[in-house]
Amino acid sequence: MSNYKTVFFTLGILQIVLGVSMTIPIIVQYIYNDLDSSFIGPSIICIIFGVLFFLSNLDHEKKLNLPQAFLLTTLSWMGIALFGSLPFIFSSLELSVTDSIFESMSGITTTGSTVITNLNDAPKAILLWRAILQWLGGIGIILMAITLMPIMKVGGMQLFKVSSNDTAEKILPKSKQISVRLLIIYSSLTILCAFFYKIFGMNFFDSLTHSMTTIATGGFSNYNQSIGYFDSPSIETTSIVFILLGSIPFIAYIKFLNGDRKIFFSDTQIIAFFKIIAFSIILLFIYLIIKNKSFIEINLRTVSFNVISILTGTGYVTKDFNQWGNFPLVFFLILMFIGGCAGSTACGIKIFRVQLLYLFLVNQIKKTIYPRGVFVVKYDNSNIDDKFMASVISFIYLYIIIFFILTSILSLSGLDFVSSISGAATSISNVGPGLGEIIGPEGNFSTLSNVSKWALSMGMILGRLELFAILVLLVPSFWRKY
Repeated sequence: MSNYKTVFFTLGILQIVLGVSMTIPIIVQYIYNDLDSSFIGPSIICIIFGVLFFLSNLDHEKKLNLPQAFLLTTLSWMGIALFGSLPFIFSSLELSVTDSIFESMSGITTTGSTVITNLNDAPKAILLWRAILQWLGGIGIILMAITLMPIMKVGGMQLFKVSSNDTAEKILPKSKQISVRLLIIYSSLTILCAFFYKIFGMNFFDSLTHSMTTIATGGFSNYNQSIGYFDSPSIETTSIVFILLGSIPFIAYIKFLNGDRKIFFSDTQIIAFFKIIAFSIILLFIYLIIKNKSFIEINLRTVSFNVISILTGTGYVTKDFNQWGNFPLVFFLILMFIGGCAGSTACGIKIFRVQLLYLFLVNQIKKTIYPRGVFVVKYDNSNIDDKFMASVISFIYLYIIIFFILTSILSLSGLDFVSSISGAATSISNVGPGLGEIIGPEGNFSTLSNVSKWALSMGMILGRLELFAILVLLVPSFWRKY
């Protein structure tokens, strides 16, 4: 039996960090004369559990094998979602356990779906806690996408190894080497975003919370109308810029700092990402003009904001795009699936997988036309072998299967077709708002049944952890192999 002390030692550290993070909302409660036990108790509970895990596993081996890496990935996110729900449970909002875990899971997975019906009057400490969860989820997925998932070979993520000779035993040392730089970059972008939000009209509290959920591409807002509440072109433009900065692979920032000044203009995934954005904005704008929408209601800024927000999985909204017609809704559904860049805070299938699938299909057509020809699939100057391509295709296939399963569960629970299909998509793609009147940009998830909320919560964590990181733990042969 493998030694799992390293897993529980790391989980202990994460619980302590989570508990300490809860002291920040306590300070906010004191400032706004709203001090109660909604964060004091949960903070103590988290720290106690964290310290127990930490002290009982001090003699860990300081390395991870492959099963331990998968187990750590799953338990860390589930643990934070579970303990992160405690402030919601004990808050004055009187949320049920199901609603509290849903809200917490939506936060830590940077999904942005909410069950809170009146955000405008919600306690400041709760609003801040939602932002903190998304901020932690954003930096957490970046670290895992760059350190753990490539070595775990999850759905083709090995393409983004920091070094080609990394082994499972080097997971923790490598993460220590790059985590500090990533945290500095992530924090700097957050502070810069907050600064511009502040000078363009937000108060200090709103600028802080929205900067955290913007750079995490999470989409939690302090208002029912989301970013549209401010009705400010400057704030929307700032949001667009920093959503894009959060959606770029963070390994590109490290390469830039290491001297590769052309990385943002030469990276295949980044180039494709901006091409998809440009194409989507132009297509939707032309469609809306042809449909005789007025420039007062529909303009290029509005279309650009909502396209970027949906594609990256941020979920901020400025207009009720349910009123734009059927085609934009279908197109937004497609964008939900595509998602942003791997190694960023963005969600979805990811740009690089869509690119590889396209290259694979082109290659298959060539083989059909020229049966004796030899064709090699190349991505970003790297040869892609059949085993690698199989992992990408199997990921996309599984993604679609889980999407249909979630859609079926939501439909069986009583939701209409549009709500069911968009709810499943927004869950597994970690987008936030769905489509339709119930869970669309003008609605929320509070009226859904408990079955629907649990199904969506599972979809959130499956999508955030790239599916295989969780599902492989359910296969007995995986454990016997090691």
